[in-house]
Amino acid sequence: MDARLILLHVLALLAVVAGGGGGGGAVVGRESAVLPLRELQWGSSGQGRYSQSKRFEKKMTGEHKKSAAARTTSTTVLELKHHSLTAISDHPAAQESYLRRLLAADEARANSLQLRNKAAFTQSGNAAAAAEVPLTSGIRFQTLNYVTTIALGGRSSRAGVGNLTVIVDTGSDLTWVQCKPCSVCYAQRDPLFDPAGSASYAAVPCNASACEASLKAATGVPGSCASGSGNSEKCYYALAYGDGSFSRGVLATDTVALGGASLDGFVFGCGLSNRGLFGGTAGLMGLGRTELSLVSQTASRFGGVFSYCLPATTSGDAAGSLSLGGDTSSYRNATPVSYTRMIADPAQPPFYFMNVTGASVGGAVAAAGLGAANVLIDSGTVITRLAPSVYRAVRGEFARQFTERYPAAPPFSLLDTCYNLTGHDEVKVPLLTLRLEGGADMTVDAAGMLFMVRKDGSQVCLAMASLSFEDQTPIIGNYQQKNKRVVYDTVGSRLGFADEDCTYA
Repeated sequence: MDARLILLHVLALLAVVAGGGGGGGAVVGRESAVLPLRELQWGSSGQGRYSQSKRFEKKMTGEHKKSAAARTTSTTVLELKHHSLTAISDHPAAQESYLRRLLAADEARANSLQLRNKAAFTQSGNAAAAAEVPLTSGIRFQTLNYVTTIALGGRSSRAGVGNLTVIVDTGSDLTWVQCKPCSVCYAQRDPLFDPAGSASYAAVPCNASACEASLKAATGVPGSCASGSGNSEKCYYALAYGDGSFSRGVLATDTVALGGASLDGFVFGCGLSNRGLFGGTAGLMGLGRTELSLVSQTASRFGGVFSYCLPATTSGDAAGSLSLGGDTSSYRNATPVSYTRMIADPAQPPFYFMNVTGASVGGAVAAAGLGAANVLIDSGTVITRLAPSVYRAVRGEFARQFTERYPAAPPFSLLDTCYNLTGHDEVKVPLLTLRLEGGADMTVDAAGMLFMVRKDGSQVCLAMASLSFEDQTPIIGNYQQKNKRVVYDTVGSRLGFADEDCTYA
């Protein structure tokens, strides 16, 4: 054990003894935690430990600061941020309507993952450098998913090629953005990407391997050919999601900037016709496992490893991170990373699965497994879905420990276990712990246990839901991944988890 890891252990123990600090409020053992309700408020100002953080770049101190200074352009950080909830008014009815729409979109997403069936394609890579970028909540963009900023058109021929906010999605492969001239586009906050403004932009030709086999593995449909300007044939993609969303356009390459890293020849979708549940973002970053995903395209440079840390709060400057590469010097984990086997499902090869062997709530065993050998972990789904029998067991044990102190409230949307916490500044929350194959554990942060519907605390719900059928695939959503360092090692075929305060801003 190195000096840094020993120091982290000591700091974590001191935080517990002092009753402060660890994710989602003061930790009371590993079974429960005291959660300040203000940390659940959408667009809250982030009092307490969240407001004490400085800017993302200034957060690193000690060894982190030294390692950052030593890193070159081969290491980069992308920021994941929570933005203020500016899309709706503070009126309770307006906010409830807004949250219903977002949860309905999440239900459509979860249902679509049960239907997808793609051809397999994996690519390994060599151990390489790392890149890290900021990662933030997409609440400002009317999505409960997390967003980051990339830049397309690194060698610009004129102004207008710049930053684009995209949803970070481990359940998708092809990265795409809306492009000019857009025939059918939803409203986005950033300016549309203009290919004519980038000297490094090029359409993928029809005879390229990316147009047929690679595109079919990524989207389920091979590219089609059509003549463009100058009678040159371009490759066109058509990407449809199970919830009815779609993106169609030109398969292209360009220079993409990811934090401090710049990558030439990045293959992406230049969407000319797009519709769906993407909020006001510019598109989507695909972190799946087929050849056209960002992970596979950068495997030779970043070794097929990436990780993220999702911030819990929605305050304006709160930021987590997305790290590309196996360099752990950017991690700020308070516990060691524990690994479990990454499972490949031949029926759904782009997805990341693991085996959950048991679940406990507040230290009490609730279930053996989650209802299926393969459990999907997904950054693009918000609320965790469990098999009906497992959900009933988890809900029952949570209610047994929680209801004795707090009265019930009406259900909300897909959330059926709700409480009236009016008058409480903080509550003691039983925590869900997942037992993973190989002995690893993942304990959900207190901020990932409860979903606040009403700002006055009169309707706060257990942030989990039931699948419709026992044989459907359980999903661990991003809400339950808050304040965790989640590591995806595609070459080593393993998933890692550690506790980490993911608010760096």
